[in-house]
Amino acid sequence: MLTPHPTLLIGPSDWMAERMPRAEFTRRMEALWAGHPQAERAIVFGNSRHHAELAYFTNLTPKLGPATALLSRTGEHRMFVGDAANMLGAARPLTFIENVASMKDAVAAIAAGKAGQRSLLVGADYMPLALRRTITEAIGGEAAAIDATPHVWSQMRRKSHYECSAIDAAMKTIGAARTALREALASGAGVTEVVLAGERAAGAAGAQDVRTLFSLDGGRTLRPFVAQTKQVSDPMLAYLAVRRFNYWAECFSLFTTRPQGLVETAWAALGSAQAAIKPGVATDAIARSIAAAIEPFQAHPVTARAFAQRMGLALDEPPHTGVGETFEAGEVYSLRVGATDGSQGVICSSMFVLDTDGTVGFDDGLSA
Repeated sequence: MLTPHPTLLIGPSDWMAERMPRAEFTRRMEALWAGHPQAERAIVFGNSRHHAELAYFTNLTPKLGPATALLSRTGEHRMFVGDAANMLGAARPLTFIENVASMKDAVAAIAAGKAGQRSLLVGADYMPLALRRTITEAIGGEAAAIDATPHVWSQMRRKSHYECSAIDAAMKTIGAARTALREALASGAGVTEVVLAGERAAGAAGAQDVRTLFSLDGGRTLRPFVAQTKQVSDPMLAYLAVRRFNYWAECFSLFTTRPQGLVETAWAALGSAQAAIKPGVATDAIARSIAAAIEPFQAHPVTARAFAQRMGLALDEPPHTGVGETFEAGEVYSLRVGATDGSQGVICSSMFVLDTDGTVGFDDGLSA
């Protein structure tokens, strides 16, 4: 889902060893080296908007300026963050890497590597052109660099126990936000108050980032929160996305005090589709089954071409190409079913990790 990106990331994102132990990051790096046996180091770039790969290896999510990690196969790892001196102290709690320096020192540190040292580049497409050119020159030109980003994206797809635990925590935070939204709507509050109630509840529950979309036209379309409105919308279709411990979860919900026939159809289609998903099942087959299950209604425009999405360190998990040709074991998905009769629309969703026997859902903390 495309949602407005906050100017400054302000939620809690300190590295917590009990949540994501250092051994987990070591395992990820070892898998990277195993895929590139000739490489001696990796240069991983991220900024406040694109940082899934950087967070995957270091836990750090840049809150304002960019950051670059210099990972060594045999030596000390180093992290370089925004130029301002006060950024160093703010960055240190965000990562297990102890050697944190200014971004202005990054190129010199990269150039200090021994001649001919093979380097991996991860997230290089996010770099400003001048920085990428300078780093490429510092490592000895294009011939000395390997773009390992696609390999990292593939590696990121299969989630570990720790990653699933973080996503589960995000789902519970969504549960708190949904409760607040429902209560605000039942009280007769306008759309602005309803959305803000959900965002505040997510923040109070420890959300690192919160994104919302909502409908003012009976669920036919979704829009971002860009201006206050006192309009009361019942039913109100809403999209909630929450990040905790760097991992995202999302949820579509219809909040209403009145029964909706579309809802029953969409939920039934969602349940049968999820039950049919197994490792190796073609995504096209699930798409066709959903289309048949919601008849005589049409697919909602939001879900017609995006009925499922991988979830993880990015709200739109790299490589940003959707769910793929088949569902695969070990991956986390958000399954979305939307239906419309032309005058109203509804979307419902479910998040799960796919194991060898089928889907295992995440707990949103709600009893119903």
